[in-house]
Amino acid sequence: MPEKKFQFEEAFTRLEEILEQMNSGEVSLDDSLKLYEEADKLINSCSTRLDHAEQKVEALIKERNGDLSLSQEGQVQTEPFDA
Repeated sequence: MPEKKFQFEEAFTRLEEILEQMNSGEVSLDDSLKLYEEADKLINSCSTRLDHAEQKVEALIKERNGDLSLSQEGQVQTEPFDA
């Protein structure tokens, strides 16, 4: 059975649901392990998507002349992304 691809927001919502189930104390050990495994995959997926989004934002932060804004160390300057 192929894994379902979640949008970031759907994955985050599913992670919240998993956390609620696991914290309820009503889930068996076997089910807890399955939920933990699912959560781990969702966390990795979300992390990858956030990394890609950060890279895109870095590319968009440019000085007026079109060059990327660089720090004194030569690193691309970034700004926090607040949704």
